[in-house]
Amino acid sequence: MKHNAIDVNGLRKSFGKQTVLNGIDLKVAKGSIMALLGPNGAGKTTLINILSTLSEPDEGYARIEGYDVLADRDAVRRSISLTGQFAAVDEVLTGQENIIMMCRLSGLSASEARLRTAELLHRFQLEGAASKRVKTYSGGMRRRLDLAVSLVISRPVLFLDEPTTGLDTISRRSLWETILQLKQQGMTILLTTQYLEEADQLADEIAVLNHGRIVASGSAETLKARVGGEVIELRNPMDDVIRSIPTSGSVQDVRNTLNEIAQSCPPGTRFSIRKPSMDDVFLALTTDDHKEASLA
Repeated sequence: MKHNAIDVNGLRKSFGKQTVLNGIDLKVAKGSIMALLGPNGAGKTTLINILSTLSEPDEGYARIEGYDVLADRDAVRRSISLTGQFAAVDEVLTGQENIIMMCRLSGLSASEARLRTAELLHRFQLEGAASKRVKTYSGGMRRRLDLAVSLVISRPVLFLDEPTTGLDTISRRSLWETILQLKQQGMTILLTTQYLEEADQLADEIAVLNHGRIVASGSAETLKARVGGEVIELRNPMDDVIRSIPTSGSVQDVRNTLNEIAQSCPPGTRFSIRKPSMDDVFLALTTDDHKEASLA
């Protein structure tokens, strides 16, 4: 039976009169990937900052690998690696020099640093750019270097705060492969993201954070099932989606819905029926206009 690498209970945090986290409960099993999904301002980065000991909660507790983030800060820091939203590497140095510098700062000897740097450059497919200054790197290369630097010392838990923000599709998918490889090696990963497909593709479990609360959690399939059955999608003659309507999935409900909308649809409107997506889940759980209908 797997134990939890991350255990959060009743976590609250306010800045002045603004409540950012309003009673967060979260458990992440060892060796799994948890995606924390939510809109801007939902509290994702604040939660990561508390779990990585960069900020303190007002109430509740959080434990990483059994260590309390307040009482056992040093032990928590020895258990985690953290990659923030923006690549924290020195643009003037080369990729190789960045990794060597972090190795030495982490206490490795010169020979150990050289060996570890070569290993990480190979692991993150940066060998060809090792001697180039980071300012010449693409966005995807910088993110891979940032991840390599954060993993100089192997830790059991990795926090990724919106790791693929600003990356193109190819770079994003390449980083996804790297993240999945880290999971296969036994690492526990908590990542925050605004990309619905990212959560769908990577996570064993997804927690949806909205207005400082976890409003739903479970596997992607479980969350999609909460939205309902089939979704009727209406498109205009230019093939743009103009409306998505969730149904219970029954033939009767689909027929009734089509009959209701038939009278008001503009000429040339076409429809298709599809399974719920993470977009539907996100709208249902984080948009006030959708909540009452979808969660009733």
